[in-house]
Amino acid sequence: MRKTRRTSVGVTALTLALSVIAFSEAAYAAKPVGSGKGASTEQTGGGDETGIYAAARITYSGSVAANGGTGNVRSSDVNWTPPACWYAPYLGAKDFKKKMSADIERQIKTPGIGGTAGAALTELKRHYEDDYGWTDTPGYKDYNVDKDGEGMFWAGVENPNEPDVLKRGSCNDLPFWVENGEAPPPQYEQAISPEILAALAYQHMELPDTEVSLAPEQTTKVNLPTWAWLDKAVFDEVQATAALNVPGFNIQATTTATPVSLTLDPGTDDAMTYPASGECTITDDGSIGKPYARGKADRTPPCGIKYLRSSGDGTYNLQATITWDISWTGTGSTGGDLPDGSFANGQAVTVQEIQSVNR
Repeated sequence: MRKTRRTSVGVTALTLALSVIAFSEAAYAAKPVGSGKGASTEQTGGGDETGIYAAARITYSGSVAANGGTGNVRSSDVNWTPPACWYAPYLGAKDFKKKMSADIERQIKTPGIGGTAGAALTELKRHYEDDYGWTDTPGYKDYNVDKDGEGMFWAGVENPNEPDVLKRGSCNDLPFWVENGEAPPPQYEQAISPEILAALAYQHMELPDTEVSLAPEQTTKVNLPTWAWLDKAVFDEVQATAALNVPGFNIQATTTATPVSLTLDPGTDDAMTYPASGECTITDDGSIGKPYARGKADRTPPCGIKYLRSSGDGTYNLQATITWDISWTGTGSTGGDLPDGSFANGQAVTVQEIQSVNR
């Protein structure tokens, strides 16, 4: 019979036992590994001297940053951030018992352990060995080893790219059991899901380092309209996929970035943009702006810049920011929208005075 108790010792065990056992070590902290840009990379839960490895590996593929690093896309929503942590499949029952029981015994035997910490360890041991539960957390008999292969213990995984250590470690509930093919209990709102994978794919997405075509190229003249454009051939949608595949639980999500506009910042106040807003929208054929052609020198470019002052001995840093519409699709016909993303490229532009000759 499962026992549910709400005692001060039980609550203390819930909050203290994780820190005593030090779950933030390699087994629970996601660690990026992998290969170069465009290839698949893995973010793994790590392992320890026992040779037991966490099952919570997220595999990235498509246009992603090298070695599991963050990509170059930036969200237009300053309040949106990728998940700092999540709960994911960790170990089967026998492997979990091997690791957890060893960790508990080692800590119990540590000189000086006693008082509240010692009580917390005792409660934790009872929780996994004697079917002892507290609050709304059920206990387990002998680490559920009689169900080995029928499910897995899930545990918190830290996002290694989250700079806030408190947020990164906020998934600190005790590891819990989930049967194969079943969803985690509803109270674990941060359990890994296609939506979380989509946000992680967004975080690791690598957008193309596209340079805007200019005419005149690199060097232009004061008061001379400079045409700017991007061809569809080098300006297309980008996809990144994140997947989690373990026995009894396989999900994935693909995040797609579609270019929608180009915003030009001349790098100086002594300039004007075309259009006046500086935002050039995508055309029907999927390109932005129009290439310059002979005979258009006296026309106003649909997308471009006119510098009003010479750059002197230096250059102006033209910033070309591409805005991308971000959406995702995932396992189980899930999907939706994510905040628009952007990526800026800088280009050096030399602006010269038009020389006149008096005769």
